[in-house]
Amino acid sequence: MRVQKRGQEIKIKTISGEIAIKRTYYYCRECGNGECPYDEEIGIDKLPHKITKEMMLESAYYGQNQSSFKDASHLIKRAMGMEINAETIREVTEMVGRKTFEKDEERSKETLSNIQKIDTTRQKEGTLYIEIDGAAVNTRVEDKNGSTWRENKTVMVFTDKDMIKRADESHIITKKEYAAYIGSSEEFKAFVLDVAVRAGYGNIRNVVLIGDGAAWIRTMCEEIFPYAVQILDLYHLKENIYTYAKHKFGGDAGKYTPFAETIIKKIEDGKIGEVLDSLPNDEKLPSGIVNLKTYISNNRDKINYSAYRKNGWFVGSGAIESANKLIVQRRLKQAGMRWSVEGAQALLTLRAKVESNLWTSVVSDFIA
Repeated sequence: MRVQKRGQEIKIKTISGEIAIKRTYYYCRECGNGECPYDEEIGIDKLPHKITKEMMLESAYYGQNQSSFKDASHLIKRAMGMEINAETIREVTEMVGRKTFEKDEERSKETLSNIQKIDTTRQKEGTLYIEIDGAAVNTRVEDKNGSTWRENKTVMVFTDKDMIKRADESHIITKKEYAAYIGSSEEFKAFVLDVAVRAGYGNIRNVVLIGDGAAWIRTMCEEIFPYAVQILDLYHLKENIYTYAKHKFGGDAGKYTPFAETIIKKIEDGKIGEVLDSLPNDEKLPSGIVNLKTYISNNRDKINYSAYRKNGWFVGSGAIESANKLIVQRRLKQAGMRWSVEGAQALLTLRAKVESNLWTSVVSDFIA
């Protein structure tokens, strides 16, 4: 190769600010390739926009944390005095998120392939909670039905040792881990198992899974957590009871409220058989109104709330509902936002890492 430009000056962005460097550019006329050995030495040879790895990670953090990439650009300028446009921050954030997701995916598949090796013979007292829920994300890709919405699936895991109990009986969860995935439950199960194993699955005696009663959650968890206690989220049960009651009494609150509250109380008191006997068979109901008798019957083994409470277990999915607001809604569901599926997944992966207090793992994996 021949020297094409000696002492060429360029500006690169670093966490210490924008600096100018001089390096020699070599070019081969025969093969058409050019290179700058100094770029490789300082670690910017394979990175876009002449930004150091450290500055890329800082940009990605702002990119996932702010409500838009434009806001992230403004904040970087204000905080660090550097101009990095919104499109560059988007590219950088999605690249970091994509690489983080790929690493998580590889590890999760390995965990799933070794599921038979999980040792459950030396379990300690305690409870591992696994909460799962879905939330839609608007994309730029239509499915076969013409919809651009895709369901993101989120899992949250924590243990009874990771909580502080308040005087009013509420709790603060001090340590938890999330994973978020846009795709099928068959692919998602590897991520669910992986975060559960890291939280102690296999070593903790009680495993409690809380969901909204969706068939895909039930089927997936029966496969990877066969000994878990599955609990139907009490909030979703109440919601379906009230929806049914409103329809039954034509929206008359004076009639549907006492009806709904009576059913709820009986279920919480363990009188499930009495409730089922009181409900009619073969009701014809409009779309959107659950057949309450079928719904309760199908979930009968998941609504023994009196027993769950005696064990000191949660019976509601408030934690995962809050997680969806933090991970999905706050960043990906602002007005007018539409995403590529890959871009949405990258953002969701980084949001999950931040809310799990695992950003340092993103940094260490990327710098390595």
